[in-house]
Amino acid sequence: MWFDTHAHLDFEELFAELDAVVERARAAGVEDIVTIGTHAAANRRTLEIARRFPRVYAAVGIHPHDAKAAGEDGWSEFEALARDPRVVAIGETGLDYAKEYSPREDQFRVFRRQLELAQAIGKPVILHCRNAFDDCLALIREVRTPPVRGIVHCFSGDAAVAASFLELGFHVSFAGPLTYPKSDRLREAAASVPLDRILIETDCPFLAPQPRRGKRNEPAYVVHTGEELARVRGLPAAEVAARTTENARRLFGL
Repeated sequence: MWFDTHAHLDFEELFAELDAVVERARAAGVEDIVTIGTHAAANRRTLEIARRFPRVYAAVGIHPHDAKAAGEDGWSEFEALARDPRVVAIGETGLDYAKEYSPREDQFRVFRRQLELAQAIGKPVILHCRNAFDDCLALIREVRTPPVRGIVHCFSGDAAVAASFLELGFHVSFAGPLTYPKSDRLREAAASVPLDRILIETDCPFLAPQPRRGKRNEPAYVVHTGEELARVRGLPAAEVAARTTENARRLFGL
């Protein structure tokens, strides 16, 4: 069985047919899903979804794109959601210098606060990091006591960057781009990550894997990424499914 560690089931194109989306995932062998929040309304809907389906779990976070709108008035609600038993992680949070919809100072402020909350309540962080690896690593190092656990989601760096996050105790997660013809550097990174620290995801509805490229992504399609990871590692797909699922369940405390 496979585990999709990062899906956005709250997005309307998936939420509108949620029962069918979850059923297609199960039919494909995807038994577990974490659905990810990115702002206040998304976090509420994400938790509602997790309460509907026994094998769907929630993560709540403030995405770097939404950091500038994150004020003190909403923090108490966010912290209460984060402590809910159906919430298995904080995020996605992090830094995004590719688009910078929020000023960097707001991104830093909100990212740091979510790291500190994750430490306080003992849950892992789901990290979004685009064109900002050095600063993400630096901030995690600053607040690493007590240790910060988590996932570099939709990893887009090389093997050296992956090693830096692994050194800090993070897991590394690969999405649909692992399957793209020009992603040789990403496949080299995937080959370098220890099997007990590697995860897979869809990041749906975005980044559909190569067999579905150009179409809306959904959790059932994480199987394509898992099969490509198995090919890269020279392992049977069933073993990669078992190892990545075991890693996810251990990290999320399931």
